[in-house]
Amino acid sequence: MENDDGALEKQLSQFKDQLSFYSAEERDQILFAAGWAREKHGDQKRLSGEPFFIHPLAVAGFLVTMRMDHETLIAALLHDVLEDTPTTSREMEQAFGPEIVQLVDGVTKISTVKAKSKTIQEAETLRKMLIAMTRDIRVIIIKLADKYHNMSTLEFMAPERRKEVARECLELYAPLADRLGISWLKTELENLCLKHLNPAVYEQISAVLTANEEETRQYLDRVERAIRTEVKSHNIKVDITARAKHIYSIYQKMKIRNKSLEEIYDILGLRILCDEPSDCYTVLGLVHKLFRPIEGRFKDYIAMPKTNQYQSLHTTVMGYDVRHLEVQIRTREMHEMAEYGIAAHWLYKQNDPKEKNKAGQFQFINKLKRWNKFSSSSTEFLDEIKEELLKESIYVFTPRGHIVELPKNSTPVDFAYHIHTDVGNHCMGAKADGTILPLNRPLQNTQVVEILTSPNAQPGVNWLRFVKTGKARYRIRQWLNSHEENLLLDKNIIAKKPSASAPAEKKLPEASKEEGAIITEVPNSGALNFKIGNEKNMLISLAGCCQPKTGDEIIGYVSRGRGIIVHRSDCPNLGNINEFKERCVDVEWEIANYQTTRRFRVTSKKTSDLFSEIEGAVRKYKGHLVEGRLEEDDKGRLTGSFTMEMESEEAYRKALKNIRTIPSVLNLYAL
Repeated sequence: MENDDGALEKQLSQFKDQLSFYSAEERDQILFAAGWAREKHGDQKRLSGEPFFIHPLAVAGFLVTMRMDHETLIAALLHDVLEDTPTTSREMEQAFGPEIVQLVDGVTKISTVKAKSKTIQEAETLRKMLIAMTRDIRVIIIKLADKYHNMSTLEFMAPERRKEVARECLELYAPLADRLGISWLKTELENLCLKHLNPAVYEQISAVLTANEEETRQYLDRVERAIRTEVKSHNIKVDITARAKHIYSIYQKMKIRNKSLEEIYDILGLRILCDEPSDCYTVLGLVHKLFRPIEGRFKDYIAMPKTNQYQSLHTTVMGYDVRHLEVQIRTREMHEMAEYGIAAHWLYKQNDPKEKNKAGQFQFINKLKRWNKFSSSSTEFLDEIKEELLKESIYVFTPRGHIVELPKNSTPVDFAYHIHTDVGNHCMGAKADGTILPLNRPLQNTQVVEILTSPNAQPGVNWLRFVKTGKARYRIRQWLNSHEENLLLDKNIIAKKPSASAPAEKKLPEASKEEGAIITEVPNSGALNFKIGNEKNMLISLAGCCQPKTGDEIIGYVSRGRGIIVHRSDCPNLGNINEFKERCVDVEWEIANYQTTRRFRVTSKKTSDLFSEIEGAVRKYKGHLVEGRLEEDDKGRLTGSFTMEMESEEAYRKALKNIRTIPSVLNLYAL
């Protein structure tokens, strides 16, 4: 006990010594919060047996090194008080004010009593925290510091729980640190995650790096001297630091390239800091003069910064002894942003209230603010956050040169909905760098994307198979639920009305004379009700008995007053349901791929609306035109090939027959 108290007193003394950055009044407030929190936690212990208060003290200590404001430090010291002690929000507010309570509440778990299950509790807690961070970014900075200390002491947990926590950290918190630009923290979290998820690989890489440490240092010193000599001759002042890449980064290279550690050569790196952006480009030229650059391994994040405001030049060169060497070149100001990201705004004109609003400069925060409305359940919200906002991005351009950030593998349909809902709803085709592109083809970095629209075009169910963004999926579901009376979409499931006849043709406005014009006004046809018998406006729910999961064979049953209940097709309870055959409906997962893809070639007279006429003919039979290319031949006729997706061979034959009736079509044959 004395040893524990002694360790705590020593840590508290070190913490006090760190506070010289703050004013006397702020230091008094911070130390009062430390004493208050220590008293509230009392004799509580961590799994390691140490006094519990060591944890919030360590979290606050990390935040001191990031020069966060004193309110953030106070909230960090108190961040577990509401969750782990009987203290109420009212007591805390009386002692520290409402701003501190809001920060603490943002990182406090939702009570298990209020949640239906542990999974839902965790998802709802994370959703609450992420929404709280859009109001005050300091919430997530406290949480990341909390996660860092917990990951540093994970060995006291049971092995399985340890892996669960590490996996969650790798999927959520490390990418969050990256999105907020706090690169040192992202690196530390990734290394700690690998240490617990794959300890053998972690130890192997760590051992190799340690064994080669002296040889690596000598090699990098040699490279550094050469660069310093060259730079000095051009009167440019630089700071150079050398390092081996971090363990998780090397592990990722091994996985992606499917190579052993001995086959990974580019694990060495240099970072060069300059005074001005112009110096960065001069130094880049000098480095390339000394060492041959590797083709395709140069990135200019100064001219095109990442969305977390990261700026730097990256190049990989062939160093001495035919060894790959990665070089990063940036200004000192860029380096501060690269290391601390959003937290750099607190490094700090402390008394400037405008600084606290700079979080809005980060696109990730602004996206998150809009994101909440696109997901109904907390688990769906969290899954989509991980898949869309925290994964690798691509950057494409509008025809006017505006940059659009989308998740990797996004399609023209995702781009269209990003521009405007009406553009997405009436998207009939797309061009990338002037070439017509299938609507389901993933976009590539730096493409210039143009969306072609038509009043006759409309979303199809199959769009849900390939779109990547939550906004596109939400808007497609919304349109289909409002306009397709024989369909109901909910909870990633599509329900189809049994024996549904084709809906009556809806009168649409005449096509714009200008090809590819954006639709800005669409007639309001009114919402249609999905109705079976006396049941209408139903919701879909998953049966608790068999708990179907995505990909299972499923069947739906219209329960009186409870909407559509979805069971697995092999659920033993189906035989006990009254009137099951009379009240069953076809259901399928949104991601199911039931479409048949077919291609055909067409020759026609020269006309301006052939594309939209073919699109209309295909859609009449519930199909979707995914690709088309038209060219004018030497006789002044249009020739081209098209790809369409249909639900059946019969629908395909009918669609071709319909296309042949288009007056301008001269010839058509299947490919």
